[in-house]
Amino acid sequence: MIYFERGKMADPIEETKMSERRRRRNPTEGSQAAPAHPPYLTRAAPSYEILNEEQLVSIEEAAEDILQIVGVEVRHAPSLKLLKEAGCHVEGERVKFDRGFCRQLIQRSAPSEFIQHARDPAKSVRIGGNAMVMVPIYGPPFVAATDIQRRYATLADFNNFVRLAHMSPEVHHTGGPICEPTDIPVPTRHLDMNYGHLTLSDKCFMGAVTSKERAEDTLRMCEIVFGKESLDRNCVVSALINLNSPLVLDETMLDAAHVYASAGQACVITPFMIAGASSPTTVAGLSAQSLAESLAGMAIIQLVRPGAPVMHGFMMMGMSMRSGSPIRYDETWKSLLIAGQLARRLGVPFRCGGSSSNSKILDAQAGWEAALYMMFSMLAGVNFFIHATGTLEAGLVANFDKFLIDCDMLGAASRMMSGVDTSTDSLALNAIAGVGPAGNFLSCAHTMQRYKTAFYQPTNADGDSFEQWAAAGKLDAAQRATKRRQEMLAEYRQPALDPAIDEALIDFVNQRRAVLPDSFA
Repeated sequence: MIYFERGKMADPIEETKMSERRRRRNPTEGSQAAPAHPPYLTRAAPSYEILNEEQLVSIEEAAEDILQIVGVEVRHAPSLKLLKEAGCHVEGERVKFDRGFCRQLIQRSAPSEFIQHARDPAKSVRIGGNAMVMVPIYGPPFVAATDIQRRYATLADFNNFVRLAHMSPEVHHTGGPICEPTDIPVPTRHLDMNYGHLTLSDKCFMGAVTSKERAEDTLRMCEIVFGKESLDRNCVVSALINLNSPLVLDETMLDAAHVYASAGQACVITPFMIAGASSPTTVAGLSAQSLAESLAGMAIIQLVRPGAPVMHGFMMMGMSMRSGSPIRYDETWKSLLIAGQLARRLGVPFRCGGSSSNSKILDAQAGWEAALYMMFSMLAGVNFFIHATGTLEAGLVANFDKFLIDCDMLGAASRMMSGVDTSTDSLALNAIAGVGPAGNFLSCAHTMQRYKTAFYQPTNADGDSFEQWAAAGKLDAAQRATKRRQEMLAEYRQPALDPAIDEALIDFVNQRRAVLPDSFA
């Protein structure tokens, strides 16, 4: 079935690499003509260092103890073969590593930063260094909004989230399963989601990881869009590889990781820490365990293909000792900051974060939990910020209204991370002298030149007076977001794609659908 209009695709993406090389040679080049909405953020503010050198070393040494003495369980024959050939101690599925083996392997070949290329070269993103890429929520089965009662997600919901991500300048990447479309069969679901990412947006996206075959299908679809030669040379898709804490690397995730790494595509190696359940309750203990698991996973990627892009992922939540429900408060934020320091010392890009909340509705709890979680993630030096928009119920619900409210938070926080300009022009001595004591800066030339960009202008937050707000209908933030979403979707225009490429995508999807089982299990 053909769901979408056809269009014209942009040319190959070498232009992004050339501009990136120019930028590195001359960091100020093009600064006066910078795009209104850059494809990713470049942070100027420093990261927060919560631990001193002695504390960091103690965690790193504890991680090495775990790898050397306890080991990890690798439930994947191809990975076990690679590890054994590399000299690791393999007994059944338990693997123990010589001290420093994983770290040395990663530091020898894993890139400290890389480009993920988008269908539109102008929207390619840099991952690592001082770059920050904002990525939507990942994987919730439910959706909700002011005008949508909480329910299971559909393909139409998924496609609308892709459209919103495409149109939102605060979001640099359309992510993966922004919500899980439960109205289409599980074995073919990845085909429809990939098709949506590749045709409804020309930003970067994340591929399927729930089986080897689905990862291979993702690469074949990328090959159709980007061309085989470009796929061989460039990273065009990233994949979230979650590890089964404590200390298990399972077959499904490693199958997918091998597919992507073999093709030179990016893997986000992410242990999933639930303090008190899958990790110790202490920040130091869970940090050491998470680092050990991540080191093992990233080392396997480098054995599959030296130089394959990899990210040190971190996902942690606490657990209420009274109810067992997940919480993301103080210890979570400390852990984020520590993980960022550990990633920088390792020399690989860092994934963490979210604007997540345990709240069930868009209330004050949803706001303060999301805001603090997002801010600490940015202070941690995040490079790849998954769950940046739209999540409620600790990740179970993708909320359309919160998606746009979170975009306002991202925009404001991103301005904070941009640092402070102390140039002569910014110091404004001439303007201050011209206005003088008891003067007014409102109409001076310095202000008039900057009034449109001097401060962040949110698209959803209301700054009017009470009287103006009341006259406009007394809408709260969620109601304004609903109205904004309806306007955005009405204004959406699908990015151009070559009709021959679209036809080839559809043919591939139909061919795969014909041979895959039609089940919802």
